[in-house]
Amino acid sequence: MSFNTTDTSNTLYPGLDVSSLSWAEHKWVAWYVWWGNPVIATGMISFLMHEIVYFGRSIPWVIVDAIPYFRRWKLQPNKIPSPEEQWDCVKQVLWAHITVELPTIWLFHPMAEFVGMKTYHVPFPSLSTMAWQIAFFMFFEDLFHWAAHRLLHTPLLYKYIHKIHHHYAAPFGLAAEYAHPAEVFILGMGTLGGSLVLCFFTEVHFVSFFIWVIVKLFQAIDSHSGYDFPWSLQHILPFWSGAEHHDFHHMAFTDNYATSFRWWDTIFGTDKKYHAYRARVKAAKAKAATLAEFSKAEQEIANQVLAEGLKTEAAIEARLKKKSS
Repeated sequence: MSFNTTDTSNTLYPGLDVSSLSWAEHKWVAWYVWWGNPVIATGMISFLMHEIVYFGRSIPWVIVDAIPYFRRWKLQPNKIPSPEEQWDCVKQVLWAHITVELPTIWLFHPMAEFVGMKTYHVPFPSLSTMAWQIAFFMFFEDLFHWAAHRLLHTPLLYKYIHKIHHHYAAPFGLAAEYAHPAEVFILGMGTLGGSLVLCFFTEVHFVSFFIWVIVKLFQAIDSHSGYDFPWSLQHILPFWSGAEHHDFHHMAFTDNYATSFRWWDTIFGTDKKYHAYRARVKAAKAKAATLAEFSKAEQEIANQVLAEGLKTEAAIEARLKKKSS
């Protein structure tokens, strides 16, 4: 795709000196000129990016699940998703993408323009500007996700919306967006909201939001991977949640509601069962004479947590049934 002087370029970029652009900015201009309509251009690049990154990042985890060597780092090693489960998951994810994310993506450009976000414009902001803005988006989304996720665990919202996401007690990468369309919309507002809010205080460019969504997709997919490697980010940044943190939420149906960071769960006390579980695992490891003995003990603890989680889920639905009767 190359940039040529056309009526569209004169409309969108009057007087633009193409030679002053970086390689990335040149490609950005060429994309918008080629489509000839900023709304369509923004929608297409957003949707294509989302699908390529989501499924592209999920494929390595599908491969990892198929190789027994990696089971030593699997958080729930006895629960490997079957090809049938993965295909069913893909169908639900695609349904949510088409019914919720695709319309939201097409509406994003008008919303962004309304609050003053730069979209097709060049030049891009500096790297330092993009860095602090993306950090703000992460902070905003993490707090929003914690609060919205807690609400999704109230009886009514859990039974009719959030329960779909908890179909897999042992999550895997593809299941990051396996959810009811309403949940995709609710939690998606946290991803979008930070950039829109920040526009009221400073200039924000769509490219900063674009990069943030890529970061968010990697984070969401990896936190649902079900694997905790020695080199996983939570071992480098202790405040990072990661798969080890979120896997417990799926196993126990409670605790660990945040998405990227651990601090909101710590501040609001929604990680007590998680820490009790980790303490039991640590004690079992200290007591075990062999690796096999520890693995057996760890599995027994996990089974107990899962059983307790199923009781928690049943209790949530029982409360709703009692209220409606």
